[in-house]
Amino acid sequence: MMLSQKHILFFIIAAIVTSTLVAYAPIRHNNFVNYDDIPYITENTLIAHGITQQSLGQAFTQPHFFMWHPLTTLSYMLDYQLFGLNPLGYHCVSVLIHIVNALLLFLILRNVTGTTWASAFVAAVFALHPLQVESVAWAAERKTVLSGLFWLLTMATYIRYARKPGFGRYMLLLFVFGLCIMTKPTVVTLPLVLLLLDYWPLLRFATKGGPLERIGRRKAEDVGQKAEDGGLKVSLKLLIIEKIPLLAMSAALSVITVIAQKSGKAVISLDIIPLDTRIANAFASYIKYIGKLIWPSDLAVFYPPSYPAIPKTTTAVYILLFILISAISIYAGRRRKYMAVGWLWFVGTLVPMIGLVQSGYQVMANRYMYLSMLGLLIIIALAGKELIAKRPRLKTIAAIMGVISLSCLLVLTRMQVRHWQNNLTLFEYALKTTKNNPVIETYYGCALFYEAGRLDEAEKHLSNAVRISPTFARALSNLGRVYIEEGKTDEAISCFTNLLRQNENSSDAHYDLALSLGMEKKYDEAIKHLARTLEIEPNYPDAHNKMGIALLATGKPDDSIKYFDKALRINKDKSEVYGNLGTAYMRLGKYGPGIYNFNKAVEQKPDSIINLNRLAWALATVENTSLRNANKAIEAAGRVCELTGNNNAEYLDTLAVTYAAAGRFEEAKATAGKALSIAKTNKQEALAGEIQERIKLYEAGQPYRQKQQ
Repeated sequence: MMLSQKHILFFIIAAIVTSTLVAYAPIRHNNFVNYDDIPYITENTLIAHGITQQSLGQAFTQPHFFMWHPLTTLSYMLDYQLFGLNPLGYHCVSVLIHIVNALLLFLILRNVTGTTWASAFVAAVFALHPLQVESVAWAAERKTVLSGLFWLLTMATYIRYARKPGFGRYMLLLFVFGLCIMTKPTVVTLPLVLLLLDYWPLLRFATKGGPLERIGRRKAEDVGQKAEDGGLKVSLKLLIIEKIPLLAMSAALSVITVIAQKSGKAVISLDIIPLDTRIANAFASYIKYIGKLIWPSDLAVFYPPSYPAIPKTTTAVYILLFILISAISIYAGRRRKYMAVGWLWFVGTLVPMIGLVQSGYQVMANRYMYLSMLGLLIIIALAGKELIAKRPRLKTIAAIMGVISLSCLLVLTRMQVRHWQNNLTLFEYALKTTKNNPVIETYYGCALFYEAGRLDEAEKHLSNAVRISPTFARALSNLGRVYIEEGKTDEAISCFTNLLRQNENSSDAHYDLALSLGMEKKYDEAIKHLARTLEIEPNYPDAHNKMGIALLATGKPDDSIKYFDKALRINKDKSEVYGNLGTAYMRLGKYGPGIYNFNKAVEQKPDSIINLNRLAWALATVENTSLRNANKAIEAAGRVCELTGNNNAEYLDTLAVTYAAAGRFEEAKATAGKALSIAKTNKQEALAGEIQERIKLYEAGQPYRQKQQ
């Protein structure tokens, strides 16, 4: 029984939806990744406001992480409103948009080419190709799938207008394209793609036998058509004029994008990457993209720049291949228009991302092929259809090969989605698929350090990044922080000193160097670098707190207080600052303010061991009876010992002091004895001596009191 076109259409749509859901099913286990997701979403204050009147205005007037795309920003705001920071919601929305894009693509191609199965094949490859995973599974790349949606809607609107031009339809086209340019800057090439559609499949260049022929010679000439070679043709000039408003909108978007990118110093100058290098890389990238489409293996989130290592002969081969493919496509396009259009679509849509204007250090990226691959897929699908039409016996073979190819793509996409599960899986896979990649070495090292706590491995990968790229600031700074954590202060100081040689105005480098110097008890030098940090960035989050700590260490508690006060106004973590401020007041003999701030610190973080211990000590040892509170001191000290497993000599000593303050001297002696034993075992000689002196007080029935300043 023959299936009707309606049933075939339903089957194709259901197959595309189902197979795409199966391919992306592992995304439900994926988290956000530390590769733009943090500044784009999780720590972006613009997103965290959700949709409000103020945030709506900001979305249209402020760049979003150095990029202006208000509709994309609004989509994130809506996600936050619905899902908070649950990554599953963000991922599901992106998958849904991707499925809608595939269905739109199928319906548009079927409408303009009249081919059902070839259009279905293009849409299915678009939906299932593993090159698309980066755009769909990466939450920060919502702009790519969303721009794809409005790109296709603009195409559909334009096709409707082209078949029956009218003012209302043209205004609708401008409106939809206006929405499109608010999703991602790279859509600036769309007006030129619409011009390609005029050539094929709309055939507006050559109207003989087409829908525009019926308007007649005189009317045709009135609207800018002219007679050539005995047939009516639409004037190229008219078609270009028709696109001028769209091109003007693209030009405006380009200007806005350059301004936003420069504000974030994202645009790489020609001094760093010369023009000849960029041109060579452009030709190489075009050929590599074709290779990735045909054989999608080793798909990394970041491909390291390879142009310094590419031999001139290899570059020449890339250029010759590009010229050869272009010549064949254009020549064949005289009779098979889809070949010329498909190739020019692929080449033209990649121009903004091919590296001639370099934004960031990536030379190519899988996400750049989201829409650009369509040009090549159209050529493959329609050439295959044409071949089958001439050799009907190949139809069954082509169908089997098509199913096998799509099944392989589905499996590869599921595997690729799993690589995006978290930072460790993503960057580990990228390291396996690339060589000499300092960016991924750095991101993987950071994931090992900050998330897994695997310091040895983190040091290894960050060291690799510095070896490959000795001036890579992100690698140097994080390697220095690993050294700090490992107690390798000399190595840390070396890292941060190197950073300052590159950029003396780096507030982060001055701050980190100050921390390293502080660990070496070089407080005067640390203070100098903290002062420089605050000179460069007066509201640096933790520099005021660290400056206060350094001043305390140099015996200047009075000077430290103003820095702690400023830190309280700008720091998110106020518990530590309150504790340090309390210590400053205690050293000045101002026990009331000291105890007040210790209490505030514990209110902020009830299980803060250091501040609970400070509070317990102060409440038990002050001379002023109105401030002393032995019972509360015992409660705080007991909690500290519980949190530390009752095996820390310093904290057990505090508990003994609190018992003595309450007159419970037997318990004080027993607890102090345990503290003394642990201190001796750990060779804490100074602490052991202090505990022995306090035990003498307990034996005499006397509590320990804080010495007056």
